[in-house]
Amino acid sequence: MWLYLKHKTNIFSKELKVLHFAPERCVQELLKPLPNIDYVSADLASVLAMVKTDITEMSFEDHIFDVVLCNHVLEHIPDDHQAIKELYRVLKPGGWAIIQSPVRPSMEKTFEDPEADTPEKRLKAYDQVDHFRTYGRDYKDRLERAGFLVKVDEYVKELPEETVKKYNLMLLENIYYCTKP
Repeated sequence: MWLYLKHKTNIFSKELKVLHFAPERCVQELLKPLPNIDYVSADLASVLAMVKTDITEMSFEDHIFDVVLCNHVLEHIPDDHQAIKELYRVLKPGGWAIIQSPVRPSMEKTFEDPEADTPEKRLKAYDQVDHFRTYGRDYKDRLERAGFLVKVDEYVKELPEETVKKYNLMLLENIYYCTKP
């Protein structure tokens, strides 16, 4: 995501109000001090978050952020549809978001098992105790249902092999670049 931000977005050149949901320390440390960024990190539980808020019912006003970054969060949220609606709600018209989740390209549809209602059952169903689904190729459709225009960018495939190896990038992880009309 960092390389994509650096090479494919305006995050370093334009004055932007940025929401970073479930902030990764390394990304937060790089974005927060940028003079052109009004940076806000948020999460329900993370000690790194500047604002404690639930992604399914955020405490922010409508249309307040130019950019939203949300990396590997939605698979952990029981009601991902509501979370996606909230990400859309807080983004300004004309704004953009990168909303990443692990996606299995071999699966056409997202797998959700309502019977996987305990950590043990979720481990068996999704290979992690804190996941509520395994996304398939319909992930883009789920984002679009909330109103986003979504570009699935195979950015990692554009990078030189040395870069892919250096950063241990996953060839099958696409960037979900979402815009709000």
